Amino acid sequence: MNSITDAQLADYVQANIGSFHEKRLEAMKTLRLDDLLRRKNPYLFRSKNVGTAADLIASLLDAHLSSQEEALFGAFLEGLALHVAEAVHGGRKSSAAGIDLEFEKKEVRYIVSIKSGPNWGNSSQVARMRENFKNAARLIRQGDPGRHVVAVNGCCYGRDGRPDKGDYFKYCGQEFWRLVSGESDFYARMIEPLGHRAKRRSDDFAARRRTTVELLSSEFSAKFCDGEGAINWERFVSFSSAQKRP
Repeated sequence: MNSITDAQLADYVQANIGSFHEKRLEAMKTLRLDDLLRRKNPYLFRSKNVGTAADLIASLLDAHLSSQEEALFGAFLEGLALHVAEAVHGGRKSSAAGIDLEFEKKEVRYIVSIKSGPNWGNSSQVARMRENFKNAARLIRQGDPGRHVVAVNGCCYGRDGRPDKGDYFKYCGQEFWRLVSGESDFYARMIEPLGHRAKRRSDDFAARRRTTVELLSSEFSAKFCDGEGAINWERFVSFSSAQKRP
């Protein structure tokens, strides 16, 4: 079994983490006020006594960015897991529907569906994953009868104290990265290279966020505030919820 050195890990992270940061910035540049307002609950922000357009937009934007960043960073971590499994086990991106990774280890074929964290889906989504595992295993055994196939829901962070789910295993955090890397401490080794040029990227992001808040606050004020700058909540909730918008 091969292993990933610290230098190889750092090289991969430095070559690919920039895409995550660039997509974060680009998403703010292209964000439209109408899209932002339609995606969030106006009643929630009214109940929090948000008083100014700038405060409202900042809260809406941060909530939007938080959910978006989870998806963007999840894609980066999935790519890292694929890279590590390829280097260590000769793994590959699976062609089976709903399966992200396949690799062999000690004569076992692992089929893996990668998620960012442990609390990723509802019961119907879990049922769909189970069906994907069943179909992928059937296809593998058609070409290789008798092959031992193990299905894994791999979560890039978190914990699960009961990993055996009957027809698949759910490995989270340290256990998932141990599976793909063969090393018990790999989950901790990942932390250091993720900080590469982090301050400059954080400064760029903060500057773009300030600009976005200013631009969207000005537009919001023109559409949903009175002459004294107070938010007209009825007009705002009508925009997001009425059958015919004002």
